[in-house]
Amino acid sequence: MFEIRVICDPADTDRVTTALTTAFTTGAVRRRRTRDGARTRLYLTADHLPDPADWPTPEQAYAKAPSIVSEIGWTARTIATAECFTELDREFYLRKAALLDRIALMDEPQDLFSDATDTAHAAAVSVLDRDQPGLICDPRAYVRQQYALLAVDDQ
Repeated sequence: MFEIRVICDPADTDRVTTALTTAFTTGAVRRRRTRDGARTRLYLTADHLPDPADWPTPEQAYAKAPSIVSEIGWTARTIATAECFTELDREFYLRKAALLDRIALMDEPQDLFSDATDTAHAAAVSVLDRDQPGLICDPRAYVRQQYALLAVDDQ
């Protein structure tokens, strides 16, 4: 893991951030103005991208998964029977994130920036932060890996 500092024109911050997150696995980007206020400093914690062979493909991760309709039913039943303000177990959050990932995968060939993709990413980040705070990796790939290890039976 290493730290990256970039000083750039404020108009270039999004382009620079996108380039860095494409080249590396990064943490949150911290933005600060330079002392003269004319430029922006970007700070990122980064690591080399994991080898794609280290992560299961969606097809591998969800090969034995119940149908999407079945998982929606399981998720709804679980949340409906929980006490109000009860934190549920890890399995619930992992299966919910995997369900949202599977839904987003149906949109992604046509729309990489859909609401489904954003929602799946947010749910995956939640699982990753809950399991491994500070771990830098693709959150949705992490959910797929963990889901494949869960071995969910059709319920």
